Amino acid sequence: MESIILELLSPTNWDAFIDSIEATNAMQALEKGRVLLFRTLRFPLSPDEQRFLSPECADQKSKNVSYDFGKDETRGTRLQDGARQDLTAMMRRFATQARDFASRLLPGYAKHLEMGRTSYRPVEIRGRPSSGTKDDSRLHVDAFASSPVRGRRILRLFANVNPLQQVRVWQLGEPFEQFAPRLLPQIRLPRPGSAWLLQQLRVTKSRRTPYDHVMLSLHDRGKRDSNYQRTAPREEVNFPAGAVWMFFSDRVLHAALSGQYALEQTFYLPVEAMADQRDSPLRILENYYGRALV
Repeated sequence: MESIILELLSPTNWDAFIDSIEATNAMQALEKGRVLLFRTLRFPLSPDEQRFLSPECADQKSKNVSYDFGKDETRGTRLQDGARQDLTAMMRRFATQARDFASRLLPGYAKHLEMGRTSYRPVEIRGRPSSGTKDDSRLHVDAFASSPVRGRRILRLFANVNPLQQVRVWQLGEPFEQFAPRLLPQIRLPRPGSAWLLQQLRVTKSRRTPYDHVMLSLHDRGKRDSNYQRTAPREEVNFPAGAVWMFFSDRVLHAALSGQYALEQTFYLPVEAMADQRDSPLRILENYYGRALV
């Protein structure tokens, strides 16, 4: 299997110059299902922020600390008062730098990118209790049960901030257009009225489209398929401490096996803002079903 990882450029800071050729190559690679790796792009923690390098930052119910950029609000942490405010400030700084970097790296997307949640992941992945569809150590594409994306792309940027040079071990799977047809014959489109009912029952925060239904089914069925998880082609990747990487997580099959201390920023992108919409899961699935899904 050809390597999915692509090292296009290695800026040493978040404000480094990115020329138009590099920007075009980055966008095309992302849309084709590659993962961009920036080995030398660091997100250094200040001496005061070093105290957050502890799994005790997360509360017992959460594996990640979550930050809402629009509300400037942090959840999933047991920290209180000044410590909580300082953690929020760190995550705000990361979110801002990630947004500005993504806008300069992908100028064609800049005015269309919508900020999603920021997460801080201080808990070691390996050995963390999880099962079924919540087990992120199984190959999967991203889809959200309660938060429909309604066809938008899910673009994510990660930074490994581990202070002990521990790598973050992932597996990356086969192309989406090979993965999806394995499961699509088992997936029926939702019944009329089901999306309205889910919203009324507050299972979903907004109306789930047929696209969201299919993507969630691919996510869940893929994780539950023990034979697929055992035999699917994959590439194991070690993301070094200090490295940053970016990819469309709704298209790239991925699994996180081990690692501790990472920051992550999610962006949403309308399909219409892509250079080539045919590479989006939405258009691939619409071509399969022969109808619009949003």
